[in-house]
Amino acid sequence: MKPVWDSAAALLMITGGLLGMIFPLGKIASEAGVSPVIWSFVISFGVATTLVVVDAVRCGLRRPDAHRLRYFVLAGTISYCIPNIIVFAAIPHLGAGFTAIMFTLSPVITLCLSMLLKLRRPNGLGIAGIAVGFAGALVVATTRGELGQPASPLWVALGLLIPVALALGNIYRTMDWPGHAGALELAYGSHFAAAGVLLLVGIWSPWGFDPSALEAVPLETLVQVLSSAGMFVFFFRLQVVGGPVYLSQMGYVAAALGLVSGTLFLDEHYALLTWVGAAIIAVGVAMTTRAQSQSA
Repeated sequence: MKPVWDSAAALLMITGGLLGMIFPLGKIASEAGVSPVIWSFVISFGVATTLVVVDAVRCGLRRPDAHRLRYFVLAGTISYCIPNIIVFAAIPHLGAGFTAIMFTLSPVITLCLSMLLKLRRPNGLGIAGIAVGFAGALVVATTRGELGQPASPLWVALGLLIPVALALGNIYRTMDWPGHAGALELAYGSHFAAAGVLLLVGIWSPWGFDPSALEAVPLETLVQVLSSAGMFVFFFRLQVVGGPVYLSQMGYVAAALGLVSGTLFLDEHYALLTWVGAAIIAVGVAMTTRAQSQSA
């Protein structure tokens, strides 16, 4: 495993592939009546519980200090609660594949925020990549979801908030990373905090907090928990090896899986313009990636 553990490219493919499973599984759960808050809670609580047991077996548990507690709450809320609720609320309206495309904008927005915060100064190629990525996003947005089932502009706008939240999470986790913290510790700590926030959101939101609908999708629930737990083991390692901008590119791998699985297995259909926009975004991501490697 060491060659994989030290390879940013291998970590990116594994993390993105496991992340991409949330789109088809999220649509199946939504059609079974599972609310976005409950499915998001299933992911966070399932990930946290699985990984804390793994860390306990490895004798890695330790008492978190004030810095870690702050990190858990903020990272869990920004990186997991907000984007996951939007994703699972948007999928019934936009389709699993269309919602997955929103993840491809995360690298571009992450680089924009890096520029604003002076964490990274991109070259001309990086700036051009940002422009191309946004152009692709505009093309995708005009198609408004599945073919023949156009979503309201409000749902498209909410979908575009997904990469913004992901980018903010990428930047925050890098800027406030606790010293000498392990990947597992940060993963289950952030997800326990996210689960707590989601519980409060469920109690006070119109959705409520009724997990009874999960009885209709027991296998999908188990697969979602295991794939998400596996993903976050590699996720934090990728953050260390690749950095925030490279990490954000896992959204492109996830989007490819979401778009293909939605088309092949969930009977979703998208206009040619949607595929063209996705391809334009891919070009923009490739340009920003190239710019990052040149800067490095």
